[in-house]
This record gives sequence, structure tokens and C-alpha cells, in this order.
Amino acid sequence: MASDDVAQLADSLARTQVGEGELSYKGQGLKLDNAESAAEIVKAIQEFEGLRALRMEGNTVGVEAAKAIAKALEDKKDFQCCNWSDMFTGRLRSEIPPALMSLGAALISAGAQLKVLDLSDNAFGPDGVKGIEKLLKSPACHTLQELRLNNCGMGIGGGKILAAALTECHRKSSELGAPLRLKVFVAGRNRLENDGAIALAQAFQLMGSLEEVHMPQNGINHQGVTALADAMRHNPQLRVLNLNDNTFTKRGAIAMAEALKHLRSVQVINFGDCLVRAEGALAIAEALKDGLPILKELNLSFGEITEDAALAVAGAIKHKDQFEKLDLNGNCLGEEGCEKLKELMEDVKLGDVLGSLSDDEGEPEEDEDDEGDEEEEEEDEEEEEDVDEEEEEEEEEEENEEEGEDELSKGSQMFTPPTAPRPPDVASFLCFPSPDKLLRLGNNRAELIQQQVDVSDVGKTVEAFLKISSVFKEDDLEVKAAVLDSVDALLSKTFTTASAQTFSFISSLLVMLGLLKSEDKVKPVPVVAGHLLCLEHAAKQTYFPREHITVLHAFMTRRSKALESCVSARDILRSTLQRLQPES
Repeated sequence: MASDDVAQLADSLARTQVGEGELSYKGQGLKLDNAESAAEIVKAIQEFEGLRALRMEGNTVGVEAAKAIAKALEDKKDFQCCNWSDMFTGRLRSEIPPALMSLGAALISAGAQLKVLDLSDNAFGPDGVKGIEKLLKSPACHTLQELRLNNCGMGIGGGKILAAALTECHRKSSELGAPLRLKVFVAGRNRLENDGAIALAQAFQLMGSLEEVHMPQNGINHQGVTALADAMRHNPQLRVLNLNDNTFTKRGAIAMAEALKHLRSVQVINFGDCLVRAEGALAIAEALKDGLPILKELNLSFGEITEDAALAVAGAIKHKDQFEKLDLNGNCLGEEGCEKLKELMEDVKLGDVLGSLSDDEGEPEEDEDDEGDEEEEEEDEEEEEDVDEEEEEEEEEEENEEEGEDELSKGSQMFTPPTAPRPPDVASFLCFPSPDKLLRLGNNRAELIQQQVDVSDVGKTVEAFLKISSVFKEDDLEVKAAVLDSVDALLSKTFTTASAQTFSFISSLLVMLGLLKSEDKVKPVPVVAGHLLCLEHAAKQTYFPREHITVLHAFMTRRSKALESCVSARDILRSTLQRLQPES
């Protein structure tokens, strides 16, 4: 190693925290490429008697370094906690599975009995789940209590692999008389969609031990929500249920409300941005009346809830002694409805628990609910078609010739071609962004996005930028190109329009990234690497206002919790902004 590298590593190790049974290298930014670079950590592990936890968050570990660390863990039979989130920053996705396999094999060999496995913010995809599959099925995980896989890009395939592994772990542990009793499950921002959620719901129902479930932003609609609702009914100790930013619609909300009637321990419910609609909210209010006695927080924000439904929800919580927070912001109450809601909450001495209503959408149009129901029914039909699409294609290949002969014998007037699936549109992508949806917009996606987004509305433009950049993939050249083209199309129009409010855009962007406080109490988005890398790309383009380079650089050099999950991307952006700053 170069002397500078040795000095840097030595300094990092000097800051190493050693708690009771815990060795921590959290947030030290160590770059461990090989066994030599990990030598000091390996030594510390080997010499630590009774090691129970190893914290490696905020570093970057290569395959060879992982093998060396794994070797040191092979005799640590007391080991319990893997705090390994954000541990592969800047690594190729192909490097992560073998690294995880080495570490998992070591824990199995050691006879460890894990309690915590945290691999959040490692974008390893379905292959990464395969990297921990053997570990999850092993006796080392029979004692697992917390599984945290937030923002890992598992997708549907990864969700199914994970569900199968948990099911197998439960089966094997049950045979030994001590069934798996997982308490905390976290898997937000993983694009699990319906199939992934349904598979996991089956595992959850089997275990029946969950106390916290966090699955926000997974593109799950009413079919997946209904499956999860059925599973939650079999988890009587559930305390926290966070399904924020999925799509319940009426059917999913009613199914979840029925499940809530069977639960007595729930304290926090987050169904914000879930489109529960009026009927869904009324069903939830009904469940609240006689159930959920110790509920503390309820989030039903941005769900197209009308005045009557909101008042019903408020009335249902008035006798809950431990209630602390009600969020009904961003719904369709109207000015008069907001006032009625505030008055009701004041009357029952709960005025201080009602959150802001500043983003209320106003009263809905008369036919809006009916239109929503019709749209939901259309979505249901499309979903049912999608579920069997692959099977139908296979059957068509096998029977094509026979069917063709049959149709010809019937005569052309009897032939009705199958309805072509509706192509994706920009609105659908911006509602639930995914790389696949962006690619399916076709080669003119940039033009479509320019046409769809009203760049005169700063808030909507910022939101569109964040949605597009959230699906950025460094290791997928096709997706990367599609994202950057779309970003260029959006921002070039934004900054070159005659009435462009460039300062307002930058300010709103900083607010949404959680880097700047807002008097309007805007809820920031969880920052991902794509947001910063796309901003880095944009800053280098001629359309980007030079006067904002210094401002952005100042915010990137500050320490911020909002950027802790993507340190490498922040450093890349900061370096580019430093280079681009105008000379004084």
C-alpha cells in the first residue's frame, strides 16, 4: 500500500469504536479492495474475544477484502449483528454476491446465531439476494429478529427468492422446535410490485411474529396490498405498518381495514401517498372505532380522501388516549372541509395532533370518485392480463400453427384479434417510476417528457427530475442513457424557457433533497445516488445556469444526514462542482 493510504487507514482505525461486543468502522469511508487493505480490520476481529456485532456502514468492500474479513469471522460463535448497510459503494453489482457469499459462509461455519442482518442501501438487485440465500436458509438465521433490506433494488425476482428463503428457514427451524420469529422487516424502495409482495406475504403469514413492517415505495397495488393485509391478520404483535407510497385504491384499503380490526397492538400506521380514497378511508375509520386501542400515529395523506371521510377518521380517534399524530394533508377536503376538520379536532381536545393541511387539493369534481372507480376496474383487468402474460406467450408459441388453421377454417369474419396491451405513458412512469417503464416509453421518451411536464410549475418540474433520476443505473448503459437523455430534455426546457425561474428550481430541489429547510414543511424524498449523479451530469451541460454552481457546491460540502446513504455520489458531484466553479 502507498504510504498515504497506510496513513489514511491508520487514522481511520484510530477512530474505530469498540463497544460492548461491537467493533465499528461506521462511516469511515474505507476503501478495502484486497486482503492487504483489510489486514488491520482482520487483526482487530481476530483479537476481539466475544465479538457480537460488526458495523461496516459507509465503507466499500471488494471481493478479496470480504474473503479476508470472512476468514476472520469463522470462529466467532457469539456473533449476532451484521450492520452492513451501504457497504459496497462504487462496486460493480457483480462483485457484491460473491462478497456476501463469503461472509455468509463464514457465519454459518462459525455457528453464529444472528439477530440482526442489515444490508440496506446496497444496490445489489436479485443477484444480491442470491448472495445471502444460503445464509438465510441456514441455522445461523433461525434466531434472526431484524432483516433490513431497504433500497436494495431486489425487484420481483429478488422478492420471490427472499420469500422462499424465509419460508425454508421457518420450516427448518420449526422442525428443530424453535421456529423463526422475525420481528422487524424493512424493504422499502425495492420495486417488489404485486408478485414480490404476494410472495413475501405468504412468508409473513407463516411466521406470524412480525412487530414492524416497512415496505414503502414498492409499486404495490391492491392485489399485493390485499395479500399483505391477509398476512398482517396473522401477526397479532404488529406495532408498526408502513406501506407509504404504494397504491391501495378502494379495494386494497378496504382489505387492509378488515385486517386492522383483528390487530390490537398497532401503534403506527403509515398509508400516506397510497390513494386510499374516500371509501377506503371510511373503512379504516370504521376499524378505528372499536379497534387499535393504543394507536399513536396515523398517516393518510395524499390519498384523494374527501371531507366526509376525513371527518369520519377524525371522529374515530377521539377516544384514543395515546394518540399523538394525524396526517390528512394533501387530500380533497376543500377550504370549508379543512376548517370543519380543525374545529372537530379542537372540540375533542386533539387540535395539537392534527398535522398541516397546507397541501390540500380542494374539493373533488362531482364525478371524480366514479371516474376513479372506473380507472381502478380498468387497472384490475390489465393486471390480470399481465399476471398470465408469460404463460400465454408460451402457449401461443406451441399452439400458433394449430390456432391459425382453426381460425382460417372459421372464416375471416369470425376472427377477432386480441386486444393489444396499452403502451406505457409518461404519467404512469412518473407515478411509479421504474427503469423498465422508462425504456418502454420508446426512443422519443425525451420529447414525451418535455410535452407532459409543465415546466412553468417549479414544484412539478423538480418532482419530475427526481422521479426520472431515481431509476438511474450506472451499470446498465441502456437505462443510464435513457435517464440522462430524459433529464437533459426536461432541464434544458426548464432553464431555457423565457419565464424560467432558475433560482426557484434550485431552491425547491434543495428542499426536496432535505438540504434546505422550508417554511411550508415540505416532505423531502429519500436521496439516492441517481439524484446526485444526474445532477452532476446536468451541471456539466451548457443549459445549466453557471450562477448556481457555487450554491450547489456549498450545500454538497456541508455535512448532511440526507446524503449519508450515497456518500460516493455526493463526492463525485462535489468534485465536478468544484471544477466548474467560475473563477473569482
